[in-house]
Amino acid sequence: MGSIPAGSTRVRLAFPFDVVTLTKFDLVRSMTSLSKSQYFVYVLLSLKDLKFYVGFTENLEKRINEHIDGKVISTRRRRPLKLIHYEMYLTKDDALAREVFLKSGFGREQLKLSLKHEAYTEKLSL
Repeated sequence: MGSIPAGSTRVRLAFPFDVVTLTKFDLVRSMTSLSKSQYFVYVLLSLKDLKFYVGFTENLEKRINEHIDGKVISTRRRRPLKLIHYEMYLTKDDALAREVFLKSGFGREQLKLSLKHEAYTEKLSL
């Protein structure tokens, strides 16, 4: 693993099949590199038709503002919108796979069961 920087502390993380030893320096370096690659899957609720919109982005704040400003064709006529859920992933492939799942029939049913919101009704459709 290389030399240990002065003042670092060893941290042991136990996994079922292996034990990994990291220094504080390694953990900080890992967290810094993680923040550079974030991928988001998000769920918007249309307050107009009470339907979900599931999307993917690398910049959540920018993308939500595009929805709010009417710059996204698929949600422009469904405004006002409310962000009701988002998930962050470290890899683009994982985020895209999750988006595809949430857009599937089973994924939409899971959203209905797991997300609670005051605007939901018995007639909520996806």
